[in-house]
Amino acid sequence: MTQQSVEPRTTAEDAGEGARVPAGRSWLDRYFHISGRGSTVAREVRGGVTTFMAMAYILLLNPLILSGKDAAGDTLGQKALITATAFAAALTTLLMGFVGKVPLALAAGLSVSGVLSSQVAPHMTWPQAMGMCVLYGVVIMLLVVTGLREMIMNAIPLALKHGITMGIGLFIALIGFYKAGFVHQGKATPVSLGPAGELAGWPVLLFAGTLLLIFMLQARNVPGAILVGIVSGTVVAAALNGLGVIGPEQWAGGAPALHGSAISMPDFSLFGHVEFGGWGQVGAMTVGMIVFTLVLAGFFDAMATIIGVGTEAGLADDKGRMPGLSKALFIDGAGGAIGGVAGGSGQTVFIESATGVGEGARTGLASVVTGLFFAACLFFTPLTAIVPQEVASAALVVIGAMMLMNARHVDWADRATAIPVFLTVVLMPFTYTITTGVAAGVISYTAIKTAQGRAREIGAFMWGLTVVFLVYFALHPIEGWLGVH
Repeated sequence: MTQQSVEPRTTAEDAGEGARVPAGRSWLDRYFHISGRGSTVAREVRGGVTTFMAMAYILLLNPLILSGKDAAGDTLGQKALITATAFAAALTTLLMGFVGKVPLALAAGLSVSGVLSSQVAPHMTWPQAMGMCVLYGVVIMLLVVTGLREMIMNAIPLALKHGITMGIGLFIALIGFYKAGFVHQGKATPVSLGPAGELAGWPVLLFAGTLLLIFMLQARNVPGAILVGIVSGTVVAAALNGLGVIGPEQWAGGAPALHGSAISMPDFSLFGHVEFGGWGQVGAMTVGMIVFTLVLAGFFDAMATIIGVGTEAGLADDKGRMPGLSKALFIDGAGGAIGGVAGGSGQTVFIESATGVGEGARTGLASVVTGLFFAACLFFTPLTAIVPQEVASAALVVIGAMMLMNARHVDWADRATAIPVFLTVVLMPFTYTITTGVAAGVISYTAIKTAQGRAREIGAFMWGLTVVFLVYFALHPIEGWLGVH
């Protein structure tokens, strides 16, 4: 069922522009419908600050994931990446607050960044990769405008959606373990513990300690556990580095030390570095698959997150409709294009927005507060840059573990869903590509359903995806058969 053109309205919205406004209501209250949604300015501010504290880790993790080389051997500067990440998060979250008027915050999607780093950059330059990011954002916006986004969401089995989220989580966790030096390419095995079957050096032990600390804080339901863990790990790292216990050369991404002032002007050198040419050398099929994978990576969680947080805030009805839903979905799609232009990867709604709702946030004013905090971070890039790679990597593993919790929603006794989910989850990290996992899950789902005599349950869209992914797996022999190089 497509999104209704008429969305439910709040009490303040039902009153209409001509209705009498109670005395004492400020323009802020009237614009964001604060009292109409049973909130106060103080609650909105508190909720906005809480949301920022819960998701501020993205300023460290996104640059970490995007730190690899592209096909030309070039890398993106850390300070420029931090600026791009903060700027894109600030702009899209402010848009969600002022236009969507709902308490949802956006930032760089780690799943999207993972695709860009592992599947896109190795085949093209970073500007071209960001062009792909812009393209996927435009595709999602078109899907929202035409109503196809919800149709596609409903066409893909729920179990596969959970499997995709879990697989991306395991993929992100692998990146975290590898970046920290906990997992290495083995000499006699595909992977090993450390470089030679054991952990080497203090930095990787600091990673392990930070990881355990965050898990312990989460088990105690400590607010902002990830951020607290990162700050704690950074303080310990800076102390060990300052005392000379760990030499500067032992840190993977540079020593945790502040050089100069903690405040500096933003580095917008990545802004606008977008290219839409040069895709021909990759091949139309590969480009199509990359765009499709990027859409998938930023596609599934957004609607569920928007509806889930909206429901928790009391904004959604029993059918999952909420004020500003279409605007929120459109802004989420626009986040892909905005992030690409900024040079910081596609933006998507963060589930951490629920922490602000838990503190009382009900309106877009909370998003404005969160956005302003991200904007303020533009001037504190040197302070953010001192976080060592090993400490930030611990947060990647934690995020991966959180995404794997979707396993509780899968019926593991039903082979028609369990096997496709299993293949989706394990093949993403094992092949280091998200597309392969999705493709294997879709094909196996169709095959098993057909073997069970339940082909009618598959649906036309899933059949179409199956054909596309079969071509994807057989692309090399098909090209050889056609004589195409």
